[in-house]
Amino acid sequence: MIPTAQAFGIDIGGSGIKGAPVDLINGKFATERTRIPTPEESTPEAVAVIIKQLLDHYDVEDGTPIGITFPAPVKPGKPLDFIANLDQSWIGIDISFMISQFVGRRVFVLNDADAAGLAEAQYGAAAQHDGLVLVTTLGTGIGSALIVNGQLVPNTELGHLILKGKDAEKYASSAARVRDGLTWKKWGKRLTKYYRLLEHYFNPDLFVIGGGVSKHSDKFFPYIDIDTPIVSAGLHNDAGIIGAAYYANQCMKKEH
Repeated sequence: MIPTAQAFGIDIGGSGIKGAPVDLINGKFATERTRIPTPEESTPEAVAVIIKQLLDHYDVEDGTPIGITFPAPVKPGKPLDFIANLDQSWIGIDISFMISQFVGRRVFVLNDADAAGLAEAQYGAAAQHDGLVLVTTLGTGIGSALIVNGQLVPNTELGHLILKGKDAEKYASSAARVRDGLTWKKWGKRLTKYYRLLEHYFNPDLFVIGGGVSKHSDKFFPYIDIDTPIVSAGLHNDAGIIGAAYYANQCMKKEH
């Protein structure tokens, strides 16, 4: 693996599975990432095959911390009980154990939005920010991560708050913008309703907006009318991989 990398991160998404060696000192990829399309039948075995391909492609050495994001709440040592954007055959599986067995090395799995939140808190827009930071990732759905004084509160699913009689992510996600052919202004109005709901329940000190669309924040931020400061994610769509690698490294440190 690349000499400047201390860990390896993999980000499992509904459309693509991405991986890269990560330089944890600077919070950046040590070399370019690789993306492989998520299999149409995204069963545990099919996804695990791609994870092994990524590890083999980068010649990841034994003992390297390997972190993997997953689009569902993840509780270490417990089987998965809910999933939205991958094959339902994942339910009932202890993801970390199953993937570790398949690839023949220890891996550490966490929720994808939590990984993005950790990366932003450590290296990005939420670094050195006290109080409650609420990180949301706008994509196929809406992921969320709560960071309190730099510490993660894991497995929040705030994209599933009810808004307009349905899951908020079905109304206000980036995918909803594309599906409904919304202008940036109209989408901004939907986001206003969503972030006002979060303000009402959580009173955060800062919103950090991530996901691929965060690169275009100048097009829709002006139309989000809320009281809380709102900023674009510093790591954009790289946050998942970087956060996963950081998480795995921290887990290994605790074990030793």
